[in-house]
Amino acid sequence: MSDTLRQDIEAKLATIHEPHLDTDLASARTVRSLEIDNGHVTLELDMGFPCGDHGQRLAEQVQTALQGMDGVTQADVTVGFSVQARAVQPSIKRIDGVANIIAVASAKGGVGKSTVAANLALALKADGANVGLLDADIYGPSQPRLMGMDTKAKAAGENTLLPVEAHGIQTMSIGYLIDKDSPAILRGPMVTSALQQMLFQSAWADLDYLIIDLPPGTGDIQLTLAQKIPVSGAVVVTTPQDLSLIDARKGVEMFKKVNVPVLGIVENMSTHICSQCGHEEHIFGEHGGQTLADDYDTTLLGQLPLDISIRENADAGTPSVVAAPESQVAAAYFDIARRTSARLARQKKDYASKFPNIKVEEN
Repeated sequence: MSDTLRQDIEAKLATIHEPHLDTDLASARTVRSLEIDNGHVTLELDMGFPCGDHGQRLAEQVQTALQGMDGVTQADVTVGFSVQARAVQPSIKRIDGVANIIAVASAKGGVGKSTVAANLALALKADGANVGLLDADIYGPSQPRLMGMDTKAKAAGENTLLPVEAHGIQTMSIGYLIDKDSPAILRGPMVTSALQQMLFQSAWADLDYLIIDLPPGTGDIQLTLAQKIPVSGAVVVTTPQDLSLIDARKGVEMFKKVNVPVLGIVENMSTHICSQCGHEEHIFGEHGGQTLADDYDTTLLGQLPLDISIRENADAGTPSVVAAPESQVAAAYFDIARRTSARLARQKKDYASKFPNIKVEEN
């Protein structure tokens, strides 16, 4: 009886679609444990990505579905997550204390990439992950202001920096190392050296995700990222405007050429919401992000409005996910974070790092 009921339960799970994984719970292999005792079903699901309160709603949905089945007298369902390290570019050494690196990029400036990166990191943290945020824009660091931090990074030992904690996440930026009004006057090799020092010499502590806020463009920093930094996936931010999409395509192409998976597209400033009457309109055009995603066989992770509250919260050093976690804007960021981490969870696992280093010595 229990074997038949187990098969029935697995078949039921195959009918429940999980929107962030974009597949059913059975196909996604989310079952961590399933116990059946005289009709009492105890089911534990592992989503593979931080799911926050969505996990509770999903548990209730599955529990209701199971309790309506013949042979089930009681169903107890729990939904959790575990984050696994995912594959990176070949022959690149992983960073101690960091499971996955997600690069947030835009080939064009002014599309809101840094604000998206900050809220993405904070949403992942709020959903239960350990998160870091690295500001890789050496010439124009904005994360210290976005995160409300006016401080200097401290040494954590010889040649090691202690990340600055902001809103519960670990952050690092060139803005923590120089005076805020001083420009970073550096040439190409010095820029890449500064990035590598912040990345490899920061004492990151057990991060599930390190979000890297890249500068706009496809220059030295991006090349260093591809050649020397173990990136698990990338998110490309654009607006629906044709001028922005032209450059966004270059960003997607760049990641394709360097073997970094593009997890999806974020369409920022999708609509404008009037602060006086609430009227919403597509002032920069429509469907640009979806078209870009379709052309490159990736996912539209979400659409964000041009809303005055996003700017106000960013300028105040409390991004929307922190300042107004129950708002519609924050809900959009949370959905983007879950779709991003869920897409990453479906990438290949990193098995190479689990093998020991083997040295062959001559006698």
